[in-house]
Amino acid sequence: MYIKKIIIEGFKSYKEEISTDPFSPKVNVVVGANGSGKSNFFHAIRFVLSDLFQTLRMEDRHTLLHEGAGHQVVSAFVEIVFDNSDNRIPVDREEVRLRRTVALKKDEYFLDGRHVNKTEVLNLLESAGFSRSNPYYVVQQGKIATLTLMKDAERLDLLKEIGGTRVYEERRSESLKIMQETANKRKQIDQVVQYLEARLQELDAEKEELREYQKLDKQRRALEYTVLDHELNEARNALTRMEEDRRIISEKRTLAENKIEEIRLKVKESDKEVKSATKVMNELREKRDGVERKKNEALKGHAQIEFDLRDLMEKIGNEDRQKQDAIGKLHKLKEEIRQSREELNSIQPSHQAKVAEEEEITKNIMDREKQLSILYQKQGRATQFASKAARDKWLQKEIDDLERVLSSNKNQEAKVLDEIQNLRDEEHNLEMQIEEKKTEANRLQSLIGSDKSNYATLRKERDELQDKRKKLWKEETELANEIDRLKSEIVKAQKSLDHAMPGDTRRGLNSVNRIAQRRRMKGVFGPILELIDCEEKFFTSVEVTAGNSLFHVVVDNDDTSTQIIRDLTAEKGGRVTFIPLNKVKVPDINYPQSPDVVPLLKKLKFRSEYNPAFKQVFGRTVICRDLDTATRVAKTNGLDCITLEGDQVSKKGGMTGGYYDYRRSKLKFVKIIRENKTLIQEKTEQLEEIGNELKGIDSEITKLVTRQQQMDADKDHERTELEQIKSDIANMIKQKLSYTKSLEKKQKTLTNIRNQIEQIRAGISMKQAEMGTDLIDQLTPEEKHLLSRLNPEITELKEMLLQCKTRRIDIETRKEELETNLSTNLVRRQQELEAIIETADSKTLQHELNSKRQEVHESKRTVDELIYELKQCTDEMDKLARKTETTKRSKEKLKEEEMKLEQIGRDAARELEQLMDNRTGHLSKQEDCMKKIRDLGSLPSDAFETYKRKNKKQLTQMLYKCNEDLKKFSHVNKKALDQYVSFLEQREQLQNRRKELDAGDEKIKELIAVLDQRKDESIERTFKGVAKHFREVFRELVQGGHGHLVMMKKKDGDADDDNDDEDGAHEPDPEGRIEKYIGVKVKVSFTGRGETQSMKQLSGGQKTVVALTLIFAIQRCDPAPFYLFDEIDAALDPQYRTAVGNMIRRLADMANTQFIATTFRPELVKVSDKIYGVTHKNRVSHVNVISKDEALDFIERDQTHNAE
Repeated sequence: MYIKKIIIEGFKSYKEEISTDPFSPKVNVVVGANGSGKSNFFHAIRFVLSDLFQTLRMEDRHTLLHEGAGHQVVSAFVEIVFDNSDNRIPVDREEVRLRRTVALKKDEYFLDGRHVNKTEVLNLLESAGFSRSNPYYVVQQGKIATLTLMKDAERLDLLKEIGGTRVYEERRSESLKIMQETANKRKQIDQVVQYLEARLQELDAEKEELREYQKLDKQRRALEYTVLDHELNEARNALTRMEEDRRIISEKRTLAENKIEEIRLKVKESDKEVKSATKVMNELREKRDGVERKKNEALKGHAQIEFDLRDLMEKIGNEDRQKQDAIGKLHKLKEEIRQSREELNSIQPSHQAKVAEEEEITKNIMDREKQLSILYQKQGRATQFASKAARDKWLQKEIDDLERVLSSNKNQEAKVLDEIQNLRDEEHNLEMQIEEKKTEANRLQSLIGSDKSNYATLRKERDELQDKRKKLWKEETELANEIDRLKSEIVKAQKSLDHAMPGDTRRGLNSVNRIAQRRRMKGVFGPILELIDCEEKFFTSVEVTAGNSLFHVVVDNDDTSTQIIRDLTAEKGGRVTFIPLNKVKVPDINYPQSPDVVPLLKKLKFRSEYNPAFKQVFGRTVICRDLDTATRVAKTNGLDCITLEGDQVSKKGGMTGGYYDYRRSKLKFVKIIRENKTLIQEKTEQLEEIGNELKGIDSEITKLVTRQQQMDADKDHERTELEQIKSDIANMIKQKLSYTKSLEKKQKTLTNIRNQIEQIRAGISMKQAEMGTDLIDQLTPEEKHLLSRLNPEITELKEMLLQCKTRRIDIETRKEELETNLSTNLVRRQQELEAIIETADSKTLQHELNSKRQEVHESKRTVDELIYELKQCTDEMDKLARKTETTKRSKEKLKEEEMKLEQIGRDAARELEQLMDNRTGHLSKQEDCMKKIRDLGSLPSDAFETYKRKNKKQLTQMLYKCNEDLKKFSHVNKKALDQYVSFLEQREQLQNRRKELDAGDEKIKELIAVLDQRKDESIERTFKGVAKHFREVFRELVQGGHGHLVMMKKKDGDADDDNDDEDGAHEPDPEGRIEKYIGVKVKVSFTGRGETQSMKQLSGGQKTVVALTLIFAIQRCDPAPFYLFDEIDAALDPQYRTAVGNMIRRLADMANTQFIATTFRPELVKVSDKIYGVTHKNRVSHVNVISKDEALDFIERDQTHNAE
């Protein structure tokens, strides 16, 4: 164990919180300038560990707080962290934190954050090895100087303190104090005994005269007793008669009061019934109003649904009519379309023929015009060209131009062919896409139809679930109302039960339940009242038999009851009686075998483990048929007997009974609570099942609604998709028509291009044929004939072309009219009519109609249910009103009867009052007689019979004569005999007490002798240990020197000493004992040669070495876990400082002892493991770890500064 860390805040010069680096478990040195706070650092450690600061006044606390600039420090603390890996401190932790906090008005200790008191801290430190009798594990400044100036007697006192003789001295002082008190008591006893003996001599002379007086006094008291006894008997007889009259009147009054109580209870019940009926009436009225509102809303909804149904049916009728109309129109339209298409089909061949004919005529015209042009050109060649070569050249050029044109036309032909092929591909793709779209449209149509069917199915399922949920809601409401009713009955029964038991017992039972729950005790079973069960006819018998035992709590063992009683006492939680099962011992009982007698225990139901408790309470009681049977069984079998009516006969013969109000039966209340709790549990389970079922239904309805919403969304999406597909199909058809028209145009363009190609080829052929022929200026006869024939043919062909074109245009106009009518009018109208028919054929409206009819049916059923519920509410209200009226009439009758009974009770009360007045007088007379009889004191045994037969007059005369005789003895001391006996007893008691005091005094003297012997042994043992270590340590510190300690005894009183006052003989101490030892002398030699020297003969440095030697010897004798040295080497020479440093180093290494020392010398620094520097700035100290070189430099600077 060693100090690991120190944390300081607000303590003296340490204002801010400082936390040192972990200390070395061996040698630690603290250096710093004077005034920097080194001593305050040591004071902080001592503030926590030593008893220097144990008792602090407010001004002492104020001096410990930091004072400086800035805000005022109101509290300070010092916390020491110990390494407890060796478990030297009895705490199961490897690191222990001990903190002390001080403020102006508080001084507190904390151990690992837990608040502890000073005694606990001191005991903890004592157990860890910090002995208060040996405080030398802390050596502060000045302690060395004190040791050097010690006298021999003071050194002896130091050894006594180290040896622990203080305990012996304290016990010896206590024993001497007791001896002194005993001597005083013996002296007092002797004085009292002397007084008693003198008084006994005086009383002995008065005894004879007293005996004569006592004889007459006994006669007087006997006569007075007989007279008083007569008067007492008369008073008692009168009281007996009055008691009988009072009983009769009381029974009459009690009967009237019971009837009044019954009537009041009935009136109270009637009021409760009226109040309950009024409450139910209000609830029914609210329910009726709610049902009325719901009915009106349902009727309104029903009317609206019927209107919607009617509108939907009209809409369906209109759609049917529109469908029939559309079917007729579609039939006519299809016929018209058929005719138009037939006409178009018949026109198309004529149109194509006319187009071909027109193209053929046009081609012939162009061929002939070309031939005519060539002949005209050939006819003028001779005039145009000078030679054949020039003509051939020109022809070749023309041929080349024509070939270029031909090549261009061919390219154009190929391009047109590609475009035609692309148009055909596009048209084909469109046809395929149209088919795909139509297929998709058909699929969507069928999907929409199936969705409508599924939607209707889901709606039907949802409606069924909603109907089921309504029923469950109704059941849930009924169950909740039933649970509330049962709970109110439990509260009512619990209040009645609380009123039936004492307040302390009620609070005690509540406290037991609370404590058992808080401590989670398994062995607390509850009171008998809650553990028992039986038939109702036995309730009265059980309650009368058990009495307050019904509230006794059964526990498993007495430890449980003890623990609860401890908590009950601490909390002041009431009063409870426990029955520990492990302590109950019940003997076996033989019950009589008779049909008229049944053991009560056999009629009770309880768990088998409670059998001892129930046997203890009910085991000795049997139920009898009637009171005669009970009396006989109780007398014969020695058992307690009880009837079903509660009349009880004890085994000792006592009989109790009377009226027992069953309505206030505690078992009845417990049964109501138990049964209602069971019913509540069952109803709650049913409610939970209904709640779970409702959750499932809600979940299913939510799923169905979600699916319906999803289906609506899907249906809307499918309809949107279908409309989009239909629009896409129409657009594709339009696009296909445009492709068809473009294709026809491209075909015409291709025909023209091919005609031009043929003409160009014919021109090239003619020019090629002309090349190489002779250049002549006239045509051949064939050519001339061809020239004369071409013009008329061209004219005729043009006329034919004109006629053909006119017929083609007429046919084409009709064709376009038919196509336009079909595409833009007839086909579109057909689609519209088909859409109307398709819409009418769809089942949507029919589904809506079916759904609406279902809604009408459901709303009608809801209205019928609400009407039925409204009728039920009205009937219940009428029934409650009739019942309330009947109850009120009954209440009036009960009130009248109550008034009559109250009059009877008042009359009985007056009679009782008169009786009580007379009874008071007789009771007073009876009490007076009894008091006088008691005042007579003890009477002779024959006093009760001697004068019994005398009448009252004779007794009065005899009493008068006796009193006259007693007047002669008026001067007699009537207490002489009693005083004589009393004084004898007191003298004997005092003499016995003195013997006891003498024996005690001898025991105390023996104890003092033993204490003195043990004290001397402790001193000798301590001296031997310290002397041995003193020799060893001195040899280690002073090379070649030697030293020893000498114990000075009484016979050595003449020896030389450092003080002349101690040379003489010692006087006895106040207790009368002469001390055996008078001092401890020190003898040392620093050279090892010559005689030894005493402390008075040594120099200052040598005295310091001796003082350190004594300190180290004491520490070795009683080692501590660590040591704190505050500048112990200040007055040492260098060689001794080195020796002290080496010794500390050896102790730290060999004994695993921690040292924390402050110094201004380099020798301790050199042997240290860790060095801390204390600095001071702005009146605030700080502690930091520094290196050994820094410490040595600081010490060198400090020594140089001091030398200057």
